[in-house]
Amino acid sequence: MPSYRVTMTIGLLHRGVNPSTVLPAAGAAAAELTEVEAQDLTVVAGQPRIVVRYVAEHDDQARDVAGRVIGEVTGLAQVSASVVTRREGARWLPVTA
Repeated sequence: MPSYRVTMTIGLLHRGVNPSTVLPAAGAAAAELTEVEAQDLTVVAGQPRIVVRYVAEHDDQARDVAGRVIGEVTGLAQVSASVVTRREGARWLPVTA
């Protein structure tokens, strides 16, 4: 099965949200629908980004998983940007609608 990832740029956390819960919640949301390969939190240009990598049979399923993850994270923090990509060889290509 192809590997996909959803990458989200995170802003302020909602009141009362512990920062250490956001990444595990994102991974758990994906794990409800598919196998999670990895999850990571990075800081790029001063902005935190969450990346959840997972498997899906096709782009539609990958978008469904990404929507679940983004919905979960949006309940915890501001999500200012998100993108879903599919691994093709050594490259990650955007999944389009």
